[in-house]
Formats: sequence, structure tokens, C-alpha cells
Amino acid sequence: MNPHLNLLQPYPFQRLRDLFEGLTPNPDFAPVNLSIGEPKHATPEIITEALRANLAGLASYPTTIGVPALREAINQWLQRRYKIPALNIDKAILPVNGSREALFAFAQAVIDTSVSEQPVVISPNPFYQIYEGAAFLAGAMPYFINTTPENDFVMDLALVPVEILKRTQLVFVCSPGNPSGKVMDLQAWKTLFELSDQYGFVIASDECYSEIYFDEANPPVGALEAAHKLGRDFSRVVMFSSLSKRSNVPGMRSGFVAGDAAIVEKFALYRTYHGCAMNPAVQAASIVAWNDEAHVIENRKLYSEKFNAVTPLLKQVWAETEFPDAAFYLWINTQKDDTVIARELYQALNITVLPGSFLAREAHNINPGKGFIRMALVAPTRETLTAAQQIVNYFK
Repeated sequence: MNPHLNLLQPYPFQRLRDLFEGLTPNPDFAPVNLSIGEPKHATPEIITEALRANLAGLASYPTTIGVPALREAINQWLQRRYKIPALNIDKAILPVNGSREALFAFAQAVIDTSVSEQPVVISPNPFYQIYEGAAFLAGAMPYFINTTPENDFVMDLALVPVEILKRTQLVFVCSPGNPSGKVMDLQAWKTLFELSDQYGFVIASDECYSEIYFDEANPPVGALEAAHKLGRDFSRVVMFSSLSKRSNVPGMRSGFVAGDAAIVEKFALYRTYHGCAMNPAVQAASIVAWNDEAHVIENRKLYSEKFNAVTPLLKQVWAETEFPDAAFYLWINTQKDDTVIARELYQALNITVLPGSFLAREAHNINPGKGFIRMALVAPTRETLTAAQQIVNYFK
């Protein structure tokens, strides 16, 4: 077996199951799961109808690069959303089966282990655990940059030693961030691009939460948009996006990568051997989804409603509860042991939250998730609000 498999740690939700072992939740309360970032809003009918109408496509083998109509729909969406020039749909855009598998596969295609020193992959900490696993399985060493209240939950690459930057081949960024919901500003992107120019590393920009935000006039800046605004091309920059959160279709497994044409072309070659072409019916439904913005605006309204109701409530017991820039998480500093809080909420109220320490690693002498809990406001508004009120009543 690949020895790098021994480096993988249990996924946060396995650790959560272990944490709850032996506990019996209070049967007086209906269960509310706020631990996992799985959208619960209804899938738009225009998408499910497109799936049903195109099931005949299952009789054909799909190509790795997808049909031109899908790549063009993505291209048009990128232009509308980020105000960037049209991309070459044959070289710079690639449909993928959700951003998760693409982020993992990307590291396998990018990392060069033939160099004299072990390559480095930089990741925020806390982080989406795929980043770490992708680095290990590619033969690289993860290097974590702690994102804390002190640095406003944004990676500060000035903290990275030069000897690490010289070995860095890939930097994962997540904006809007998981779990903090923090959005990188143009200056943060500028710093990242300049370091990429200096040290030659590739930037993998995970933007799967980009369409869950609360100010319609100020959507989060993306990697390609930032590069364009700064007068740059897309060299060494690849963004990852998904329909899962935007369109409430996590089970459809549909997303894309776009950016540096030379890198995306090589990644497409890798994926041809990887055997991960998108289902033809899913491609047809994805075209419909990327071409429609009305359902996305409605989706944001539902999240805004929940955050506006829940955030001030929870602030009564956890003073540091703050509205995120974007995404659908509350990242709350409880000032207490996060695992104790999680067990207490589960046992007393049948409410499941994720301890922040499970989303981070001990790095630079701290676990930056310790004391925090992540709450995903994905359940229906009434259910979410009831859970928040129960938490307030319990701790008061």
C-alpha cells in the first residue's frame, strides 16, 4: 500500500462520532444537525427538470472536457460574475465532478517530487481537510498558516520562512473561508500573486462558497477577478467552483476549474487517465444552473434571513459571535473547550455542532480552532432559529 496513506488523519465527522460515543441525546428535543455544510434548501425545479429531460444521455460515454455548451455556459457566467475577459473554453475551463475531488486530484497533477527537497503545500489552518490529504498523497509536506482573530482569519504569508517558500509548489486558498467565512481583499490577493511570481508556486483558489454572501452590491472577489483588476494574466492561478452550495445540488457533483490555460490543459490530460468525466445528464442540468441567477439570489435571501435572526440571539451567550463576510457558517469563539461544548449541546439539546479543533492542526504551538465551534446554518429557518433559542435558554 502507498505509505502516505498512513499520514491521513480521521475526517472531522468520524472524530465527531467518536466524541459522541456513549452519549444519549435528550429525547425531548428534535435533532438539529448544524455540523455539516450540506445545503438543505430545495433544489430548483429548473435543474431537476433538466436532469429528467436528459437521462437519454446516459447511453453515451462522456468526454473528460465536457460538452462545449457546458464550458461556454461556465465561461459566460465567469464573465458576468467577475467581469473578466472570455476564456478559451477548450483550454482554460474544465468541468469537474464537484470541487472536492478536483482539489484533491489537482495536487496529484501539480506536485513534482523529482526535486532534491520534499515539496511544500501551504494551507490555511483551520482548513478543509482535503488540502492536507491531497498534499500527503502527492508526496508533499503540508505547511499550515494559522488564521486567527489576530490576523482577521486571513493567511499571512509574511509569516512563512523563506526556506519554506522556496520549496513551495502549491498554495491552497479558500475565500470565502471555511470555517471563518472571511473574504480576501484585493491587497491580500496582490501579496499572494507577488509571492507566486517570486517563488513560482501554483495557486489553487477554492471558491465553492463564493455565491453565499449578504450584500448583493458587493459579491466576494475571486482569484481570476483579482488578477484581472490588478492588471495581471492568470499565470499559475486556477480557481475551483461548484454548484453544490450555489444551487443546492450537493448530490449532483458538478463544478469546474478555470484559469491558467497551460495548467488546466495538463490537468485535463491527467483527468483523462483518472477516468472522471461528468455524467451527460448532469452536464445538461449544469448548463441550466449556470445560466440562471434568479434561484441563486433567492437562495441568498434564505441564508440572510437565518443569519439576521440567529446571530444576535447567539451573541447573548457567546459575545464573539460575528456575522461572516460570506458562506453559511458561524465560526464562534466560545472561550471554552470546544469538545465539551459540542458534547453538552448534543446530550442536552440534541443539537450537533462541529468542534473547531477538529478542523485544524497543532501548528506553531497552537491549535487555532481550539475553543471555536462551527455552526452550519443550512437547515430550514424555523428549525435553525428554534435551535439557536434553545442554546440561549440553556446557557442562560
